[in-house]
Amino acid sequence: MALRWGICSAGKISHDFIVALKTLPTVDHKVAAIASRDLKRSEEYAKQHNIPKAYGSYEELAEDPDIDVVYVGSVHTQHHALVLLFLRAKKNVLCEKPMGMNAAEVWDMVQVAKENNVFLMEGFWTRFFPVSEQIRTLLSKKDLGDLRVLRAQLGFRMDDIPRLVDKKLGGGVILDLGCYLIQFASMIFGPEKPQSITASGFLLESGADETVGIVLNYSGNRQAVLNCTMMIDLPGEALIGGTDGIIKIPNHMNSPTVMFLKGKRWEWPLPTSPEPLFFEHDIGLRYEAEHVRLCLLKGLKESPIMPLHESEIIATISDEARRQVGVIYEQDRVQCINQSESRK
Repeated sequence: MALRWGICSAGKISHDFIVALKTLPTVDHKVAAIASRDLKRSEEYAKQHNIPKAYGSYEELAEDPDIDVVYVGSVHTQHHALVLLFLRAKKNVLCEKPMGMNAAEVWDMVQVAKENNVFLMEGFWTRFFPVSEQIRTLLSKKDLGDLRVLRAQLGFRMDDIPRLVDKKLGGGVILDLGCYLIQFASMIFGPEKPQSITASGFLLESGADETVGIVLNYSGNRQAVLNCTMMIDLPGEALIGGTDGIIKIPNHMNSPTVMFLKGKRWEWPLPTSPEPLFFEHDIGLRYEAEHVRLCLLKGLKESPIMPLHESEIIATISDEARRQVGVIYEQDRVQCINQSESRK
C-alpha cells in the first residue's frame, strides 16, 4: 500500500517535493491531500498535481484519517506550531530544515513526537543523496585515514528575496544555508557538540545575517571551516581531508551528485524531472521521501541517518553562531522569558 502524504503549505518547496514524489513508484508514494491557509491556492495545487483533497486550514489536514505522514514545507517561523499540531494529531512528520528557529523549539518538537509515539525527521535532504551515502561508507572504512579538516561553502545571491532578509520571517543566512554546512560537519565528524564554536559575519540593515564564517573545533584535533552568504553565488564546494586522502565535492555540496577521491570521479546523475522545478536539484527530494517510507515500514520513530538528537545538536551550534554574530529572533526572546518564569 502506498504511503499517503499530506502536504502542509502550497509554496515553492512543496511544489518541488510533490514533483519529486512523482518520480517514485505510485505503489509506494501517493499525495493524498494538500493544505494551506488559502483554500484557493490549495485547490490550484490540487488541480495541477491531481491531488484528491485540498484544505483551507492546517487543522483539517491534521484531522484527515487518510494521511500517513505530513510534509511541512512552510516558512521557518511556522514550523514549531505546525509540527506540534500534526504530532499531537498522531501524524508522522517530515519537516523542512531548519526544523526549529532555535534548539529550544527543536527540543520541544522531539519531546512531543516521543509523547505521541510518532515519527519525526528534519528534512536535511543532503543526507540521502547517493554521494552522501558513498561518503559515509568510505569514512566507515577509514579510506581517508584519520580525518582532520573539513572545508565547505555555500552561497546564493538571495538578498532580493523578502523572506530571507526579514527577521520576523526567520530571515538570515545561518538558518537558510549555514545549517546545511553545520549538518555536513556533523555527518563527517559525528554528532557531537564541538569543543569550540567561533563565528563572525555581517548583518543587513534588517538585522538578519548575510555572510557568516564558522569554525568548529572537534575532539581529536578535527576542524570544520564553513562559509555561507546570500550576497553572491558560490559553487558550493566541500573538501574532506584525512591523513590518507581527500574527498572533493566540486559543487552543490547540499545536494551533491559528483565527488572525487584519489583521482577517481564518482557520479550519480539525478533522474529527469517530469515538470519544471523552482530550485535546482530539487528532484533529489525523492531520496529523503523514500527514506521516510522505509523507516515507517520498519516501525521506526526517527531516522538512523538523521536522528533527532543530531537535529538538536545542529540547532545548538546554529544558536551559538547566531549569538556571536548578533542575530536574535523573537523566538529566542520568548524562550528566555519562559526560562525566567520557570525559575520563579
